[in-house]
Amino acid sequence: MSDKLDPPVKKTRILNRKRFLIPALALLVLGVVAGLYYYFYALSHTSTDDAFIEGHAIAISPKVSGHILKVYVDDNQQVKEGELLAEIDPRDYEARLKMAEANLEAAQAKASQADEDVSRYKKLTLNDEISKQDMEHVLVRARVANAECTQAKAVLEQAKLELSYTKIYAPSAGRVTQKSVEQGVFVQIGQMLLMVVTPERWVIANLKETDLKNILPGQPVTITIDAYPGKVFKGHVDSIQRGTGARFSLLPPQNASGNYIKIVQRVPVKIVFDEAPDPKHPLALGMSVIPSIKTKND
Repeated sequence: MSDKLDPPVKKTRILNRKRFLIPALALLVLGVVAGLYYYFYALSHTSTDDAFIEGHAIAISPKVSGHILKVYVDDNQQVKEGELLAEIDPRDYEARLKMAEANLEAAQAKASQADEDVSRYKKLTLNDEISKQDMEHVLVRARVANAECTQAKAVLEQAKLELSYTKIYAPSAGRVTQKSVEQGVFVQIGQMLLMVVTPERWVIANLKETDLKNILPGQPVTITIDAYPGKVFKGHVDSIQRGTGARFSLLPPQNASGNYIKIVQRVPVKIVFDEAPDPKHPLALGMSVIPSIKTKND
């Protein structure tokens, strides 16, 4: 038996090697091209996965205390600016208003009588029928009566304001969230009843401080949101916060005391959308975002 392979067998092995080498070379070339693309892309772009959707969430709190008479909205309901959200039982405040009106009427009558006394005493003074001391007493009573009248007017205005505060209106258009108020409960001044989330949206990207050297307002940004894979949003850098996130935390670090370990800080960067919100892709506050900021021109 000959040790040499027959020509057909050689030819078959060469063909098999070519079939393996050609795809391998093609994959290698594609890998190199993709690697170069991402390398040069990384040189001209800055990205982070520490980014989230932000917006205005307005806390609604009462300015007066009392029992909730009625609630007019529910969770996730769309409301217009100035729409009535809830109403506090107004009867106590209506009674205070009536009392303030009665006190003002009495104070005005007293002030009017005091002014008449001043006019009458001035005539008597001209004829030397009363002493200057009596005249001074009348003037003091008139000033006190007019001051009480002014005070009564202020109390009346305060009573009107408190009565108007029993109706709670939406300060802006948006959606109701975090509703924690129900009919019949007693609420205190400043207690949060619900929140209204306005339609405005933007992105807060917490970039490493070492990535900020090429970040400038106005630079274009491509935004992808985890909730909508494949959908790309356009935006631009609006501003950079003048302070790290740790600096404005509830308990900021005290680097001047104890041992110190250097940690790369993150600085919030505000990114705004170039287009109006898309109803087909609603953006909820706190959604995870991956922004890619173009820091250099091609």
